[in-house]
Amino acid sequence: MAELFSILMFALTFFLLLLGFPVAFTLGGAALFFAMVGYFLGVFDLIFLAALPERVFGVMTNETLIAVPLFVFMGVMLERSRISEELLELMAGLFGRSRMGLGISVCIVGALLAASTGIVGATVVTMGLISLPAMLKRGYSPSLASGLVCASGSLGQIIPPSIILIILGDVVSSAHQEAQLSQGIFSPTTVSVGDLFVGAILPGLVLVVGYMVLLILIPFLKPSWISERVESQDLKGDERGANTLGGGSHSLGHLFGVLVAPLGLIVGVLGSILGGIATPTEAASIGCVGATLLASLKKKMSLSVLREVVQSTAKIHSMVFVILVGASLFSLVFRGFGGDEFVREILTGFKGGVWGSFFFVMFVMFLLGFFLDFFEITFVVIPIVGPVLLSMGLDPIWFGVMVALNLQTSFLTPPFGFALFYLRGVAPKEVSTAHIYIGAIPFILIQILVLLLVALVPELATWLPNQIFRGPS
Repeated sequence: MAELFSILMFALTFFLLLLGFPVAFTLGGAALFFAMVGYFLGVFDLIFLAALPERVFGVMTNETLIAVPLFVFMGVMLERSRISEELLELMAGLFGRSRMGLGISVCIVGALLAASTGIVGATVVTMGLISLPAMLKRGYSPSLASGLVCASGSLGQIIPPSIILIILGDVVSSAHQEAQLSQGIFSPTTVSVGDLFVGAILPGLVLVVGYMVLLILIPFLKPSWISERVESQDLKGDERGANTLGGGSHSLGHLFGVLVAPLGLIVGVLGSILGGIATPTEAASIGCVGATLLASLKKKMSLSVLREVVQSTAKIHSMVFVILVGASLFSLVFRGFGGDEFVREILTGFKGGVWGSFFFVMFVMFLLGFFLDFFEITFVVIPIVGPVLLSMGLDPIWFGVMVALNLQTSFLTPPFGFALFYLRGVAPKEVSTAHIYIGAIPFILIQILVLLLVALVPELATWLPNQIFRGPS
């Protein structure tokens, strides 16, 4: 009876999320409703709710999660300094004269912006406004151009510093400790956000290379997606790039000035983590100072800009933490109904052993990505299935990277991928919703191939963290 209530609670929550109700209030409201019904029917003990204040206090005092508002602040501040526009225009001048060069430059800029800002929505919108019209003028089909913008813009999900990696790292760390405690290990080892940051670097780079290889093969695999014409005179980026890189010290100075900002910030933030100098939270504070100084040097800083950045940061940060509180209540009630034991029985009894259970969970998460965003999947699904899978012997870093790669599909997968909606809002009239959906499919296939590659070669996710943080074995 109690297990049935846990299933019904999960189903109702999923249904309400599909209807568009706020995530945090849906999680908490559904949990409270079923807790009260279960209590009156004698299948739920309200003592489980007594742990909620302690959980909320734990969320408020979690030092790891302090990195979330800091990285958000850094990303919003960099957006105000127009770093993305300058990078796109410069790369168009450097690579845009070859047939597929503009597309490759969009991939490079997407990776650089992912490693310096990590804000998917702003990246997709900016690249959609600048590079999408340019690619259309160069003979790229609407499907290829829109798919590339969505895929490159969503790289901020997997390439650190990434907000989802911070949140996922905290959730996986808790699941890993819970898994060890269930096995009688009372001095559990920990998994840090830094482990996940470093573990995601190689898979993220493989994903970028995969996008570029796809672009190189497009003229052979799908010739109708790229025409022969080259209209450099109509390309805003090419004109600016040509003028800027026209020779002399001015061109080299401009090249250095545009590239040194994001590269310097990447080195400062990620380098301090890789070198063991700073934790992700401390590195995020470095990024905040660097982004603010950059905006000041570019003369984009003012009291009104600072106010907008702080307000935007506060809104996103508040949303994340309210969702965390709602997810904590949902998790408590789910466990009170014995839902965690029910899930454990299903996964441990699944045919194919640990691998069968793991790929079943990944497939379910992939399907959920059609309808839910990464916050909902991370806060609802991972705390339920994570401890079970990790207690079956999976490496927590590898597991976290695999989940992050899978969650990235939620930004690209039709019909509700957020990157698709972001682009739809700024795309020209000649780019239809069908074009955007069709264009995303090849890049989703690339992500699935990278997922399979990391599954077959776990060292892509585990080797670098082991070398940096634990030393060669």
